[in-house]
Amino acid sequence: MSMKRAKVYKILLLAGIVLIFLAVPLFVLKYKPVKNLEVDFLDVGQGDAILIKSPFGQNILIDGGPDGSVLEELSDNLPFWDRQIDLMILTHPHDDHVTGLIDVLKRYKVKKILFTGVVHDAPNYLEWLSEVKQKKISLMIIDRPQTIKLGEDCNLEILFPLDSLVGREVENLNNSSIVARLVQSDKKFLFMGDAEVEEENALLASGVELSAQVLKVGHHGSDTSTSEGFLRAVKAERAIIEVGEDNDFGHPNLRILKRLERIGAKTFRTDLEGTIKIREENNQLYFD
Repeated sequence: MSMKRAKVYKILLLAGIVLIFLAVPLFVLKYKPVKNLEVDFLDVGQGDAILIKSPFGQNILIDGGPDGSVLEELSDNLPFWDRQIDLMILTHPHDDHVTGLIDVLKRYKVKKILFTGVVHDAPNYLEWLSEVKQKKISLMIIDRPQTIKLGEDCNLEILFPLDSLVGREVENLNNSSIVARLVQSDKKFLFMGDAEVEEENALLASGVELSAQVLKVGHHGSDTSTSEGFLRAVKAERAIIEVGEDNDFGHPNLRILKRLERIGAKTFRTDLEGTIKIREENNQLYFD
């Protein structure tokens, strides 16, 4: 190859590289997400982590599981350039819900956080709080039911706690779980955290609307949750259980699986199916 041709080749190669570097950010700027709701129940073992991708481009993460495996799940379920969590929700400060959120704070830009402010002195919870403070992330304490508007005809309803838990020591932290209902048009998802029967009864007594096509079953399918009266109010068609394979707790409980079967709810489990993705399209819900 002559020197002249080699020089032209180098120029063309450099031009090509420059075009690639210019094209990638341009694509990211021009990219607009499909305006469909998607809810991903992430497979993080024995713990909870739920990623909501709203039709309006927001990423909402409810809990983070027991370890850093949530990072791989987020990487698999978000575009490589999307490093933003618009809203992080910690339902309650047990390790199998909070630990993974520490890694998320370090890797992703988190814009806002919701939690109850309940007292707990476990190291992972304290580290999470320290990381939030260090990064100066907007922290909102949920002390009453309220609605977060995500966009037209799409809301995240916070149903529990019914009053403030700030600075309070709660004997059973499961019953301090934030409960949320996602409503997109007539499609509804109910996220129960680790709420047990006591919290379910408080919700029923409050008279709040609980109906939902999709129920994230409380406390990994434990028999301390998912009472018959509660299920009658929810009327779920699909039940999601986030649970680790061969876990030490016997989750999910066979009695709960039978109870869900009796009400006609089809059950999906992360220990059997892995990450469970539900998307809304043309007013229908599809399971991937």
